[in-house]
Amino acid sequence: MTLVVILDDRVTNRNIFAKLAASIEPDVEVRTFGGPHEALDWLSERTPDLVVTDYKMPEMDGAEFTRRFRELPNCADVPVVVLTVYEERSFRLSALEAGATDFLQSPVDHHEFLTRARNLLKMRRQQVLIASRAVQLERKLQSSERSREEALRDSSERLGQVIDTVPAMISAIDRSGRCIFVNAYQARIKGVEPQALLGRTAVEMFGPEHGGRSAALDRLIFESGAALPSFEEEIFTRAGERRHFLTTKAPLRDGAGEIVAVLTTSLDISDRKRAEGHLRHLAHHDALTDLPNRALLHERVRHEIAHARRNGRKFALLLFDLDRFKGINDVLGHHIGDRLLKAVADRLRVTLRDTDTASRLGGDEFAILQSDVTTLEDTIDLARRVREALTEPFRLDGEEITTSASIGIAMFPDHGFDFDELLKNADLAMYRAKASGRDGYRAFASDMDTSARAVTVLESDLRKALAREELVLHYQPQVALASGSIVGAEALVRWRRENGDLVSPGDFLPLAEECGLIAPISEWVLNEACAQAASWPQSGLPPLRIAVNLSASQFRRQNVEEVVLAALAASGLDPARLELELTETILLQDTERVVATLKALQSRGVTFSIDDFGTGYSSLAYVKSFPVDRLKIDKSFIHNLKTDANDAAIVRAIVNLGHSLDLDVIAEGVENAAQVAHLRAEGCDEVQGFYFGLPMPAPDFVDLVRRESLLAQTA
Repeated sequence: MTLVVILDDRVTNRNIFAKLAASIEPDVEVRTFGGPHEALDWLSERTPDLVVTDYKMPEMDGAEFTRRFRELPNCADVPVVVLTVYEERSFRLSALEAGATDFLQSPVDHHEFLTRARNLLKMRRQQVLIASRAVQLERKLQSSERSREEALRDSSERLGQVIDTVPAMISAIDRSGRCIFVNAYQARIKGVEPQALLGRTAVEMFGPEHGGRSAALDRLIFESGAALPSFEEEIFTRAGERRHFLTTKAPLRDGAGEIVAVLTTSLDISDRKRAEGHLRHLAHHDALTDLPNRALLHERVRHEIAHARRNGRKFALLLFDLDRFKGINDVLGHHIGDRLLKAVADRLRVTLRDTDTASRLGGDEFAILQSDVTTLEDTIDLARRVREALTEPFRLDGEEITTSASIGIAMFPDHGFDFDELLKNADLAMYRAKASGRDGYRAFASDMDTSARAVTVLESDLRKALAREELVLHYQPQVALASGSIVGAEALVRWRRENGDLVSPGDFLPLAEECGLIAPISEWVLNEACAQAASWPQSGLPPLRIAVNLSASQFRRQNVEEVVLAALAASGLDPARLELELTETILLQDTERVVATLKALQSRGVTFSIDDFGTGYSSLAYVKSFPVDRLKIDKSFIHNLKTDANDAAIVRAIVNLGHSLDLDVIAEGVENAAQVAHLRAEGCDEVQGFYFGLPMPAPDFVDLVRRESLLAQTA
């Protein structure tokens, strides 16, 4: 049974380390203590195999506890691990002098804790094994009937054989500083026979630096008569390989109790050190790009802040993400997106100085720590170079991909005094750069923070608006050109705030998309529009079609088929009167899943139109792949219809394409009679725009349709 003792005045830490210790290996008994005195009392009658103690405790610190623990019987060689949040060297030296074996920096990495604990327990077992075998040999020596000289020689040979089988370097140095014993393992490390090392000094065996340090420690033991705590050191083999060892030094005494030599035992922990290095790298680097992650960037910014304050210097934090990255991921696949991120990381490495740090924070978001900046112009110059590096097309799997970056800049100390503030302000500047047209850069300015606070307030009010039922629907008529009659309406959401102000969708829907409210808003619009349209026949209106926009977030977060069918069932609306408008973003998502949803709804009678048709590069693919009934010409082609030959040609092509595929065509954004005449001449089926009516509340729309019907009857 292996006994592990945990000492920490915080119960949470005790529970965590107790669970970790219990998983080190089978048959581990764990005892935890909240106070040093209680632990020392319990340990005075028991010898553990490993002790883990916090450094900072109210009754006594970890160094004092270690010192008192070492004074207990049979506890001089028990491994003691000290946990500390302090990085200063003085705390480590204090614990070392008290007898600590190893350290762990808080917060503790669980993998590192388990690796170190296993190695220390392994070393402890080797020490116990050596002591046990020595005791066995001593007993055999006492019971032997052979002569003292023969028994001594026999026991020495057996002890030498035992020591030679131990996977550790073991040697003894006498008072003159010369080697009087060395085991086979150490001789193999040096590439010689054991006899070749006898009589050598530490300097002759290990060189002036390492050997000189070892000889000085030996002299300290001869003077003090006390063993030294274990310590780590590096030793080079004869082949030049660097190995890591955990070394202990203790006095060897003769029958009279005089110190005759110093025994040095060095356990090879190279595998452990490699594992620790790998774990540290994984903990501080992004797995995809191998760039420093947020944690390592945070650490380097802290160091840079300390350096800048000491030397009166400045540094900058640049933050950017890739424009249109989501579209690349959706269209070309995540494997291409991942390769693009790695390629971006490679270009950053060759663009930055060795003293700068590029970091991937997650997704397509990157940060750059630029050290020793003199003026803002230095950072702007770097932003320009990063933009130029990313402007060059990327060639991945035969695809030529172009992207760009919107870069935000925050400088220390002008724009912040710590990592979180600098990152927040760089983020605000980046979003201002995006708002200015993407592929640009902006330095932080104080008014950005004010704008961000206003957005936060707006988001809070929008969340309340859903609960308070402040959202309303307006309806814009859709007119058949052949008859001039209103045949449908598009439902458009508005937000009437508590003070009566009406907020247009362009001012709150992008924010709703960002903060995750677009799905519930879209679902409310669908239900409200279906209920309103179902009530129109009772008001004397013909069975008009109602058009409702679907959002991409609905397809990502909801079962669209269930939501639509539930709205139809609740309202009683004939499915044939419901038209759902699809955007390019929706059609770029999981194609098979979207097509299956649309076909299921179309089989129930629901119709579909493609909104803003002609603006996306994949428009023809949509018509071919998706079950749609109507094409909606984007208003950008209607605005200059009479003056721009290109727009007129595009409109004609869309109308001809739609009719050749047996689809209706509707034009939006129609504002004057000339546009109406042109669209009628091109054969466009329906139109929608300010010329026929602004989006209006439901009662006004009902009155409009009634007047139009009355005029038609009168005529």
